[in-house]
Amino acid sequence: VSTQSTGKDKSLWFKCGCGPFKVKLNPLVTVLSILIIIAFILWCVLERENALGSFKSAKSWITYTFTWLYVGSQDIWAVVIIAIYFSKYGQIKLGQDDEKPEYNDGTWFAMLFACGVGVGLFFFGVAEPLWHYVGPNRYTADKYMPDNEVAQWAMNVTFFHWGIHGWIVYVMIGIILGFLTFRKGMPMTMKSCFYPLIGDRIYGWIGDLIDIFSIMTTLFGVCTSLGLGTMQVNRGLNYLNEDIEMSTTNQVIIIWAITLVATTSVVTGVGVGIRRLSEICFGIGMVIMLMVLFLEDTWYILNLYCQSIGFYIQWLMQLGFHCDAFELSSKSFGAADRGRVYKDGEGDGPMDWMDGWTIFYWGWWISWSPFVGMFIAKISRGRTIRQFINGALTAPMIYTFLWLTIFGGAAIKTERLAASKGLCCPKWNSTVLAWNDGNFTSQGWDLNDVSQPNLKLCQGTGGVSAACSATGCEWKLLSTFLESQTAPKLRDAVDYINGNARWLGKYLSKTDKSHARLSCMGSEEMWFATVSTYGDMGPFLCIVSLAGIILYFVTSSDSGSLVIDIMSANGDQDPPIPQRVFWALVEGATATALLVAGGSDSLKALQTASVAAGLPYTIILCFVTVAMWRALAMETGDLNPYGPEFSVSLVDPFSTLRPKLWFGFIKNVFLTPVSLYDVLKLHKLSPLGPALMAGICWVVWLALIITEIVYIYHPDLKLRGIYSLAWVFYLGFVTIVTVARANIRSHYGINGNPIEDFFAAMFVYPCVMVQLETVSEKNGLAPLMPDSSKAEPNYYNVMKNRSTENAETLA
Repeated sequence: VSTQSTGKDKSLWFKCGCGPFKVKLNPLVTVLSILIIIAFILWCVLERENALGSFKSAKSWITYTFTWLYVGSQDIWAVVIIAIYFSKYGQIKLGQDDEKPEYNDGTWFAMLFACGVGVGLFFFGVAEPLWHYVGPNRYTADKYMPDNEVAQWAMNVTFFHWGIHGWIVYVMIGIILGFLTFRKGMPMTMKSCFYPLIGDRIYGWIGDLIDIFSIMTTLFGVCTSLGLGTMQVNRGLNYLNEDIEMSTTNQVIIIWAITLVATTSVVTGVGVGIRRLSEICFGIGMVIMLMVLFLEDTWYILNLYCQSIGFYIQWLMQLGFHCDAFELSSKSFGAADRGRVYKDGEGDGPMDWMDGWTIFYWGWWISWSPFVGMFIAKISRGRTIRQFINGALTAPMIYTFLWLTIFGGAAIKTERLAASKGLCCPKWNSTVLAWNDGNFTSQGWDLNDVSQPNLKLCQGTGGVSAACSATGCEWKLLSTFLESQTAPKLRDAVDYINGNARWLGKYLSKTDKSHARLSCMGSEEMWFATVSTYGDMGPFLCIVSLAGIILYFVTSSDSGSLVIDIMSANGDQDPPIPQRVFWALVEGATATALLVAGGSDSLKALQTASVAAGLPYTIILCFVTVAMWRALAMETGDLNPYGPEFSVSLVDPFSTLRPKLWFGFIKNVFLTPVSLYDVLKLHKLSPLGPALMAGICWVVWLALIITEIVYIYHPDLKLRGIYSLAWVFYLGFVTIVTVARANIRSHYGINGNPIEDFFAAMFVYPCVMVQLETVSEKNGLAPLMPDSSKAEPNYYNVMKNRSTENAETLA
């Protein structure tokens, strides 16, 4: 762990121009990000089916292979944040001790909420509880479960996806960036999170790579939300006025209207445009939420809120660790042989449920963490860590749960009441409905006969020939119409269905929307259908909702483009205006290109890619967790910032221009046992046994891996599964290297723990051996002592050492 530094920002810079036309950016990060973004867009546009299929396959593979990592890591992060909250670390300020918060509590909460999840609650606030209520999932797979319990589980799963496990990733990034930036003077960019681990090496290609990856995930997330959200806005406008069609042209107009407003907002900065828009859209959300609370059965909502919070707390531990292990493995074959009531697979949750829901959510939250976490950090200067956790985790959860209870509870109740009125989801035969009279005649159908046996307008199991069931949904909806006609004909029935397809079965009528069968609708329509059930207030709520959705999209877009610009400018918190305009327009252009050229498939491909990016970012966040804890421990004196450290970092063989380290890395890829013998001998630690065992394990591991590769091309050798034995030997090799590193680290008094030793040995054992060789050659058996005579390390007092120019730029 390196903490020593010269106190200078060593990032790569490109600066030109003056006044309002100046440019200050990291050319490597900016140019490579743009090129990679263009390449991804072209692939999604030109090969949209292939791209979507590839990303879906990747996400499914991630779900099957790494669900344990997604689920387990978020549980660990939650425990770490809770521990920080109740420890002395919670008193540390994100800024200097005498600083006060820059924004009042109301404005601060409005901005972080609008950036974090605001628009998502409009889309999922009604749709998700209803999907869990009517759709198959592992919690409600038991067909004997009472319907009220199904409804409660629908609320609970929704709470789970929007609760502590989601917000925790924003909180972690916000804490470490706020601490390093405002208290230690580091640049506000994602690479700074790694400073407590690798020191000044963040200013090399490793730090640039982290920022490039963060820019990509942020832009992809914002663009897909902008594109897909535009469809909901378009649906809302169409809902209010059928003359406004659902079309690509209208959606492009909406994208650029949002983009232009967002550009204006980001140019004016956080303190003006973003702040005021956030306050306005949060206020609109409050108006809608409170109106529905009072228009709905208020006592039902309050009962449900109290009940659902208790249910969430009760099941949080089980939900938080559940990985769908049995569902992802196989169906429950042989159930009847074991005397079970259910048949094979019956009563099980869907095998793809985890992929479509929980892993989708965790990947989405994680991929948005650099964007939202950095923005929340930017607006949180002057607050203690405990205050930050209260405002960025506890308060949003309480508010989000209330929102989900009001609109989710209203949706479930609306669905039930609609069913009581006979509304249902018809399945019409679109082929037959498109026929002209000649088609009917050629098929031998009598246009003057509308008797039930000949009314073959439904999409039944028999296809075109299937007649509407006398007890089916379709016949119930048609019978009312037919009874109202004096001499109905088949053509009349066809025209009636075609003219009312959008409303038939979903609402009582085109003009009467007091009841709505939400399960018959697309997710974009559910919100507007729900608020339309409130009588005369329905149209008003639709209009205000539309305004809220648009403004929430604007706040996500402007804050996203600002964060991207800050990262591309090496953490400059006040980047030049031309760069802000550029990134805001890039977002709009990206969403437009995907929507026009590839339609929703291209947007979904990019969205799936962004969610899949949550896997590598999960690993990044695991390192961030360690860095955060170490930084806070150094701040409070629990770790000595001047303490002994390895002469080289684990990343030095990759990040420095030192041939000796390169050759040492290459040598130890193959000759680790030899190096291990020399190091242990120098430390008088009985070298022969460990070196010999390490050599045997490494050679056997390599031989078995080669054998497995041969088997792939020659399956007749009957060596299937030999890789399992190979990894047993590799873990044995890793264990020996781990013990050696732990012993030598302990001898020199270097900070660390056996868990870090193990993972370092597992993933970069050649680098571990370079560390051990270098520190042993340099110091021999002499113990390392803290050297407080050195100048204060950059990590601990950057502001004193940094030049005036850098202080003005980065402080």
